[in-house]
Amino acid sequence: MQEGHSETVVNYRVFVGTWNVGGEAPPDDLDLEDWLDTKAGSHDIYVLGFQEIVPLNARSVLGPKQRSAAMKWQRLIEDAMNSRRSVQDGEDATRGAAMDHGQGVFRCVVSKQMVGIFVSVWARSGLRRHVRHPGVSAVGAGVLGRLGNKGAVSVRFLLHDTSFCFVCCHLASGGEDGDAQRRNADAADILSRTSFLYSGGARAPGEMPKKILDHDRVVLLGDLNYRIAMDDAEARQLVRARKWSMLLESDELLLELSAGRQFDGWREGHVTFAPTYKYHRNSDQFCWCADGGAIAGRDKQRHRPPAWCDRILWRGKGMRQIRYERCGGYRLSDHRPVRAVFQAVCEVVESKHG
Repeated sequence: MQEGHSETVVNYRVFVGTWNVGGEAPPDDLDLEDWLDTKAGSHDIYVLGFQEIVPLNARSVLGPKQRSAAMKWQRLIEDAMNSRRSVQDGEDATRGAAMDHGQGVFRCVVSKQMVGIFVSVWARSGLRRHVRHPGVSAVGAGVLGRLGNKGAVSVRFLLHDTSFCFVCCHLASGGEDGDAQRRNADAADILSRTSFLYSGGARAPGEMPKKILDHDRVVLLGDLNYRIAMDDAEARQLVRARKWSMLLESDELLLELSAGRQFDGWREGHVTFAPTYKYHRNSDQFCWCADGGAIAGRDKQRHRPPAWCDRILWRGKGMRQIRYERCGGYRLSDHRPVRAVFQAVCEVVESKHG
């Protein structure tokens, strides 16, 4: 710290959500308040990541960007965020520096779409002035290792004097031998290739990191697509019995985290919820023949075993996860949305000379 400056810390509550919406257009009356937990009125920053907001066909991947889907999701987010601002504002004002009078309304800080991946970041209006240098970076990792049907959209900003980076991923799919290694390679490629530029194409200001892992607080979210590495017959028995903890012992991502390979230094909260994929649309039934039977070809793709594809990881000091949940009430897609809430510490550097 420079001479003549003092440092204090302030805590903020950061909401992170991810949802693969399966290329389905949301109905105009879709209510996101339950997923976003807006009635609680206790969150300061929202980071929402979506995958497959458009169908991942050749037109979407190779053609002009389809902005209408992102605009519709953005409107639904705003409707959910700003429809209930009543007594909570007065209660929030007692929470210190994070909550000044009049901070009830949320404002969008930054949003970015790459094909089907869409990220939207929101902050309370009174906090918005402390969010500086927002930036985005998109990295395609799909067809030919470069197209945007898979990959990541990353957003970053400085909150007071602490840098945050959120990486919304859609990694390689598939449950065959070698597919987990493809996901690992996608993640490594995203971390390596993502670099942040400043406005006008210039490099970021000196106080801002250029690479993902150089930020103070980093969160990775999205459809990471990791599956269950288990014999099919055994998996069927555990699914029928709903013994999720035993299934999780063979979860590919947890195995990677424990081995400290691709995700060395990353952390995940305890997974206590049911699998997030694959469901029949508009149903709570898994899209899988749990009673057995031969499945081949195209039908095999439709009957993938349940898995925890949708995950949220983090790294860096000053982040404490206080919630990690699947939201089962949303049946638009074959995935279920997931949310995590973090208590994040931010440094505030102030001049002693005013």
